Amino acid sequence: MQALRFDAAVDHILEREKRFERGAYFLLKDALDFTLKRSREESGEERHVSGEELIFGFRDFALQEFGPMSKTLLREWGVHTCADVGDMVFELIEEGMFGKQDSDTREDFCDHYDFDEAFLNPFLPECGPVKAEENQDGDSDPPADEETPFSHAPQDAS
Repeated sequence: MQALRFDAAVDHILEREKRFERGAYFLLKDALDFTLKRSREESGEERHVSGEELIFGFRDFALQEFGPMSKTLLREWGVHTCADVGDMVFELIEEGMFGKQDSDTREDFCDHYDFDEAFLNPFLPECGPVKAEENQDGDSDPPADEETPFSHAPQDAS
């Protein structure tokens, strides 16, 4: 029954708020469950999670579920910043789907991380830039005696 209620709540939100797609709200709900579970495992008790805890749980859950496609998916759903996640949270609070303490604010979600860094950097190679050796002409080609698959121009077989 709770799933039907959440579905209806998202429908109400989408009637007035067009910035985010339906999938973003369901991702957020699953991210809250993920964050609550992690919090319960760490502290041994169920408790309210802060905006900061939820925004990092949102990041970790999205990366776990969607890996390198996280950023693309979030962008398609209209979620570009931590503040966007906070806006969705407060829409769900307004619909009675999420709880809130008096001290909770939208600003609790702002500026915790850059989405590009959070969702792209974990998948970038860890090695630094490749440096080609300079030869005496100042060119950045490998030395002539070093065999590489790209070091020689094709030769005419005639």
